[in-house]
Amino acid sequence: MRTMRNSTGPTKLVGEGSDMVMPSSEWPPFAASTSSRRAILIVEDEILIRTLASDELRDAGFDVIEAVNGDEALAVLKSGVRVDLVFSDVRMPGSLDGVGLLGAVKVGFPEIPVILTSAHLEPTIAVTNGAVCFVAKPYPMNTVVAIIERELARTV
Repeated sequence: MRTMRNSTGPTKLVGEGSDMVMPSSEWPPFAASTSSRRAILIVEDEILIRTLASDELRDAGFDVIEAVNGDEALAVLKSGVRVDLVFSDVRMPGSLDGVGLLGAVKVGFPEIPVILTSAHLEPTIAVTNGAVCFVAKPYPMNTVVAIIERELARTV
C-alpha cells in the first residue's frame, strides 16, 4: 500500500458516459492529517486506474489515501487515520472485495460514506448493500469528483 498526500428505492441516473445508481432518500500506521481538506480512501487494484483517480482527486483539492484491496483499506480505517469517504472498486484480490469492504465499513465505521465502482456489478446491489452511490466503469473523473463533493456536502 502507498499513502500519498498532495493535496424509497434506488434511482438510476445516466449521463456523461457513465451509469450511476444512488439511493433516493507502505504501512506503518498513518499520521493523522492536520489538513482541513477532506480525505478520500481510494481502493483499486489496477495501478493505472488508482493513480489516475488519485491524481485527479488531489488536483480537485482532496487528500488521498490509496489501498490496493479491501484488506488494506480496512487496515487503513482501523489505524485511525481520518477518512471522510471511501471510493472502492468491487473486484479485487484478497479476502474482502468491494461489497465485503462496504459491509465492514457499515459495521465498524458507519459515519463514512462508501461509493462503489465496477464494470461487472449490478448497480442496485451496491445501493441495496448500503453504498451511497454506484459508478459504472469506465467513468469520467469529473463525474466522480462531482459525486464525491456532493456526498461529502451531505456529511458536514
